Amino acid sequence: MERKLDGHGELLAALDLGTNNCRLLIARPEAPGFRVIDAFSRSVRLGEGLAATGRLGEAAMRRATQALSVCAAKLEQRQVRRGRYVATEACRQASNCGEFLKRVRGETGLDIEIISTEEEARLAVAGCSPLLAPESPYAVVFDIGGGSTELAWLRVQNNGERRDAGILGVVSLPLGVVNLAERYGSGLLSAPQYAAMIGEARTILAEFAAGHDAMARIAAGEVQMIGCSGTVTTLAGIDMGLARYSREAVDGCHLSFEAVRSISARLSRMDWDERMRHACIGRDRADLISAGCAILEAICDVWPVGRLRVADRGIREGILCNLLEQTP
Repeated sequence: MERKLDGHGELLAALDLGTNNCRLLIARPEAPGFRVIDAFSRSVRLGEGLAATGRLGEAAMRRATQALSVCAAKLEQRQVRRGRYVATEACRQASNCGEFLKRVRGETGLDIEIISTEEEARLAVAGCSPLLAPESPYAVVFDIGGGSTELAWLRVQNNGERRDAGILGVVSLPLGVVNLAERYGSGLLSAPQYAAMIGEARTILAEFAAGHDAMARIAAGEVQMIGCSGTVTTLAGIDMGLARYSREAVDGCHLSFEAVRSISARLSRMDWDERMRHACIGRDRADLISAGCAILEAICDVWPVGRLRVADRGIREGILCNLLEQTP
């Protein structure tokens, strides 16, 4: 993200409307990249009930529109004129998404762009690229979302910077923390239930990994892994014993696969109240964390790298990086 920037350029904005969350970043160009000056995040559960009905529910659309109204007010207050505002899996799937986005435009003035799974993965990679280690020539970057999970297989450049040409393959699993939790339940999980969740994800991932000769690369010690999702950051916070979640402590840290499996097993045996009271989980993630853990364990099974680097960054940061590249 090295740029010749003086910090006095126009503000840039990135908005990500996901299946579970609505997130906004407003940043100022500043060498060597950008400095975030305002941020917003709210759980909106846009994909609630989508798997069963194929449609966005009225309550979900109302929650999302309210959150987007807050984003629009921030953009107006900061006089942001250049940004990119995207939506992902829930809007890709919903049969009434066109009506919803028209409603959003009318009530907030925001034009939301539905991006493909490939673009979603590309943006996540762009956002995480500063965390790539140059000494490992290959990388797996994944993002466990609310309605889908994107995973990219990369060839890392010699200088450690990620370029679009470095993406060798992308896979999107139609599994995320919201739709998986709705199907299997969000309370105490039996061992067979949890194993079934892992199995669903593992089947799709194994085929993708085989197509890229990943095992040979992993055996040679040539592969690194980066995870950018609420599941990964939550587990990192738990592993570090944080009294409350801290982005500064978590972003860029490492999490061993042994810790992933140990913490995931503990969480699967907790009920909703126990999870909700945990400082790093809270009410918004209490019913979704085990579904995320199951997807993460499947990734660890198929790509046995041994540890992953935790990224509290992703699509929004990727958008900002792209906007910087377009800065005159």
